[in-house]
Amino acid sequence: MIHASHPDIIARLKRAHGHLASVIQMIEAERPCVDLAQQLHAVEAAITKAKRELINDHIEHCLADAAGQGHSDGRAALQEFKALTKYL
Repeated sequence: MIHASHPDIIARLKRAHGHLASVIQMIEAERPCVDLAQQLHAVEAAITKAKRELINDHIEHCLADAAGQGHSDGRAALQEFKALTKYL
């Protein structure tokens, strides 16, 4: 299911992809380790933000809807939520 947040998540991941490509080029160019660490931090931050957005969107739009129905879908939603928490 596509959510309104997915285009933003895609944009974040594309930025992370660009940062990662920069890191590879920087390593090949033998750039200083401090510069590499800074770029790797940017990659990590972009991926972390994308992951949080995806999980929060899923909780808000999928799990909350299922749990609000008050029947077996609610239990399945709770199980799914528990599974998601290991990625937070």
